[in-house]
Amino acid sequence: MFSSRLHWDLPPNRLAQALAAKRAAGAPILDLTESNPTRAGFQYPDQEILAALGDQRGLLYEPTPTGLLSARAAVAEHYAARRITAPPQQILLTASTSESYAWLFKLLAGPGDEVLVPRPSYPLFEFLAQLEAVRVVHYPLVYHDGWSIDLDALARCVNSHTRAVIVVNPNNPTGSFVKRQEAERLTALCAERDLAIISDEVFSDYAFGTNPDRVDSYIGMDAVLAFSLSGLSKIAALPQMKLGWLVVTGPPSLRAQACARLELIADTYLSVGTPVQHALPRLLESAKHVRQQVASRTRDNLANLRDTFGASSPVQVLQVEGGWYATVRVPRTKTEEEWCLELLEHDGVLVQPGFFYDFEAEAYLVLSLLTPPDAFREGVRRLAARL
Repeated sequence: MFSSRLHWDLPPNRLAQALAAKRAAGAPILDLTESNPTRAGFQYPDQEILAALGDQRGLLYEPTPTGLLSARAAVAEHYAARRITAPPQQILLTASTSESYAWLFKLLAGPGDEVLVPRPSYPLFEFLAQLEAVRVVHYPLVYHDGWSIDLDALARCVNSHTRAVIVVNPNNPTGSFVKRQEAERLTALCAERDLAIISDEVFSDYAFGTNPDRVDSYIGMDAVLAFSLSGLSKIAALPQMKLGWLVVTGPPSLRAQACARLELIADTYLSVGTPVQHALPRLLESAKHVRQQVASRTRDNLANLRDTFGASSPVQVLQVEGGWYATVRVPRTKTEEEWCLELLEHDGVLVQPGFFYDFEAEAYLVLSLLTPPDAFREGVRRLAARL
């Protein structure tokens, strides 16, 4: 009776079972996986946000497929503040980055076609692609004192069914940005093989320091058809507002065709709420203070992590350039699952194993830098004692 797009027989893993048992028993847990900014203790401009959502214009239904011009102009202004030119006519609003992916898979791929995604990376791609009857093929990121794309391996993944390459910039959870030489080679490959680039840039506002060799955005790189994704979830730390966007870049003819087709897809769903669109200019303006808090906390937590595990430690904090996460490489005396279970059951510390993000080798642990500072420091102290 039901679709075969997804396999629904997904029993909880051992870590999830152990965590549920701990919580049922009321045991205290230092959660170093916190990824919900609204539960991480940041100070939001509550009254400004609520006032923005109370705009009277939200009472009028305005079915604009690509999004209200005023909202798209606000997105363009946000990019302009970063010295990136994103004309409103190349911006389409969506309900989330996940919806942006769904629209792009509809636009670019037919059933059975393939998209290339990085490994390690966020595990949502598999589900999003399967829901569109699209296959995911992984290409590797490799680590040598910093993360980079294995471009030769990526090229070997391309075949007649490949339709797009996804880059996550900076990557989640590795925190690595695409470098200019990588972007040039990837662009040349995509131009030669008639592939689109989907650049997930939701964490691009959270870079640790500057690097002239870094590609901050694919917006304006017009050699191939490309789509840059972001939204309020990370920029304003407001995932519940359900507003994202994609910016279309590329040769003018291809760009125009893509925009026209995306507008038809958007018109089919009309999923973005009118109140949040009218609120968007004020939400983006008020988000600056929250972004500063997030940037400060992630930077301080990362510094604490690096100070705790110095050069002589058997635990290595991998290089991270941006985002909300850090990865540590731990001794392979236990599996990732064993390390996580031991930390949870004996130390009351919750971390994520690398295999949640498709790390291909053992043993890696992933920590959220959003964690409130006191909890993070104590959790890292216990982690160091255990390791």
